[in-house]
Amino acid sequence: MEKEIDIHRIREILPHRYPFLLVDRVVSLTPGERLTAVKNVTANEPFFDGHFPYRPVFPGVLMLESIAQASAILVSLIIDAKASQKNVYLFAGVDKARFKAPVEPGDQLLIEVALEAQRRALWKCSGKITVDGHTVCSADVLFTHRPIE
Repeated sequence: MEKEIDIHRIREILPHRYPFLLVDRVVSLTPGERLTAVKNVTANEPFFDGHFPYRPVFPGVLMLESIAQASAILVSLIIDAKASQKNVYLFAGVDKARFKAPVEPGDQLLIEVALEAQRRALWKCSGKITVDGHTVCSADVLFTHRPIE
């Protein structure tokens, strides 16, 4: 099992694509337990044109989405799921979301997720994002992986 996963492998696992793919690299992995990923925040990302033009701030909902995507990679490796037009990951809930500091262009998000529970096709992961060692966001995410009908 790989311990580091590059963007090419991530694109094989996740169905997300630009501008909504929010994980650039997995830097550590304990299969079935935890994963640490990186997202590089750049000034040329399209949402910064409107959030906010004079002081760009990475949207909090996208931090939650990056936790969810890192969690989906962790689960995909457990269930051997691949990106496909036949399946999708869907949010089922977000609990304990907290935002501690703004994220700006030039920051590098270190996204740490851990598998907390699994019941049938519902997965729960806890996540934390740090920038330069400081927590900027934390949340528990609930999601499912299911076929598209």
